[in-house]
Amino acid sequence: MRRWPAIAVGALLLSACAERETVMHWQTSATSSAAAPAAQRWPAAPEAARYELVGVLTGETNFGPPDGYREGRLEQVLRWIAGLGADEERSKRTLLRPQGGIVDEAGRICVTDVGRRAVFVFDERAGRLAVWDQADEHAAFMAPIGVAAGADGELLVADSALGRVVRLGRDGTPLGSIGKGVLGRPTGVTRDAARGRIYVADTASHDIAVFDDAGRLLQRLGRRGVAAGEYNAPTFLAFAGGRLVVSDTANARVQLVDATGAASPVLIGRRGLYVGNLTRPKGVARDVDGNVYVVESFYDHLLVFDAEGHFLLPIRGGDAGLGAFYLPAGVWTDGARRVFLADMFNGRVVVLRYLEGPT
Repeated sequence: MRRWPAIAVGALLLSACAERETVMHWQTSATSSAAAPAAQRWPAAPEAARYELVGVLTGETNFGPPDGYREGRLEQVLRWIAGLGADEERSKRTLLRPQGGIVDEAGRICVTDVGRRAVFVFDERAGRLAVWDQADEHAAFMAPIGVAAGADGELLVADSALGRVVRLGRDGTPLGSIGKGVLGRPTGVTRDAARGRIYVADTASHDIAVFDDAGRLLQRLGRRGVAAGEYNAPTFLAFAGGRLVVSDTANARVQLVDATGAASPVLIGRRGLYVGNLTRPKGVARDVDGNVYVVESFYDHLLVFDAEGHFLLPIRGGDAGLGAFYLPAGVWTDGARRVFLADMFNGRVVVLRYLEGPT
């Protein structure tokens, strides 16, 4: 017990050194942020590479001094003193079971974590990590899964256990919720910014609930079934190119749906045992060229299809090495041609870059 005063003193002394610049590092090896000896690319040579590894996000360990910074001996000692007994707090700022994510308008990488019951916000520009765990003034998140950009810089977080979509401000302040008493088990969430429509995958009701930005329920798309436009336990959603992308998980397929639900959907994938078939699709996303990304969680693959649903490429998984996945969940893209994969059971987000040229 006598060590705690020393820890407090060390923390105070260390805070005096805390104004030094902190930056976000991409981890490119399994154990550190040191550069990998060679770039990892897919597909393997001699085929032309279409994707390469950018790095991995795990939490607090992604942040530190700039490359080339040398810590003084006094600072090392103070950091050691301040770090005594801090393992538990540090673990809370490390991803455990990441589910979904987006890159928001400020360029921050926002990741939901059902294990930590929180949203992790990786701010590359500011060089810091924030962890938001409050759904409202009186309740913490329980099972945050889907996340989307809302109106006016808000963040929309679908919590399947709370049965609602939580609205967060730019700084993580809870601003209310959508769908309380209406949604059964919301998982995926996305938004059509042009029309101000919020789409929520209600896994328990086997349909897609559509709200306006004020949170009013406008309609429900689909019902339980196997026909086009029907769903069986839908999970993740994305919106791109005027179309809603729905992971129709228990039907082992993905549907590209007209935003109003009027036109016949395009069906992607089919149940099967070959690479490119689907068994338990989870995360879905589209990139700047219209390619559709589907997480095949059962076989630990990220599958790439074109806009018409033709299978193009698998990015394989199956273990803990970088570029491999273990029970992956969500996938999302950004304007910098990056592809983010929530590698759930490995407790990390794997980041790829889609290289120039057609896939």
